[in-house]
Amino acid sequence: MVVSESFKIVESAYGKAGVKILHVSQQGSVHTIRELEVETSLTLNNHKDYERGDNSDIIATDTQKNTVYILAKQYGISSPEEFGLILANHFISKYPWVVKAKVTLSAHPWQRVSDTAGRPHNHAFVSTPLSVRVASVLLIRGQMPVVSAGIRNLRVLKTTQSAFVNFVSDEYRSLPDFKDRLFSTIVTADWTYGKISQELDFDSAFSTAHASVLEVFAGPADKGIFSPSVQNSQFLTQKMILEKIPQVEKISISMPNVHYFGFDLSKFPRIPGLEGKCSGDVYLPVDKPSGQITSTLARGMITSKL
Repeated sequence: MVVSESFKIVESAYGKAGVKILHVSQQGSVHTIRELEVETSLTLNNHKDYERGDNSDIIATDTQKNTVYILAKQYGISSPEEFGLILANHFISKYPWVVKAKVTLSAHPWQRVSDTAGRPHNHAFVSTPLSVRVASVLLIRGQMPVVSAGIRNLRVLKTTQSAFVNFVSDEYRSLPDFKDRLFSTIVTADWTYGKISQELDFDSAFSTAHASVLEVFAGPADKGIFSPSVQNSQFLTQKMILEKIPQVEKISISMPNVHYFGFDLSKFPRIPGLEGKCSGDVYLPVDKPSGQITSTLARGMITSKL
């Protein structure tokens, strides 16, 4: 008896990556710019292109690229999320055999130049790579779109008001307690909107989330805020974002340790005064290995008590 083995494609998608676009809009003499990098990904209701080499249902990746520029010209780019929704809806509505469209976007940070009087310039901008804003839209035919947004490469550092003590002490431990340490990390955050409505301002929501990260990390300018661990700061950040943006359903954050270790100056005993404060403290940046702290905070079920 000969047993024949069968195979089945269980997942497939194709699209265009690295589609860069700058959109300039104008209201009177004031110009506004949006620079994005877009990636599209489509899933079809069949696999004849893979299995039989039949390309009749393929929307070429070059066509997908062209669509980005054409829809930007037609509708503009009010926010990465809104433009992602426009693109995903277009692919689902125009091509009946497309069952899933995913659009991911990253925004280059531009800020208006201020003149000598402090006025924001009408048409001159400066690149401000403080962090990178990202967004994603997933639209499955017959379902509501899933819109996500996030932050990349937000590098922060504070020189005090951070500790790490009373962790597991066993035969493998070498790290001492730190009652006051330098704290630095590179924040990656992703949040998913559970409700999409006309009242939701994606730009405002992103600004609120970004500001919340910095508020929990730094605290008031004169006093700061104490952090007993990266984990606790991460949780408080997520909690603040969920409290301030009711449309956000859940948020994931990754905060790797970016270590700065005190440089060992005891090796130079013939140089006087190095054991004191002198001009300040000297640290050695060490990026690897590094601790990786991640978590996701979601809204729980709302219960009422009579």
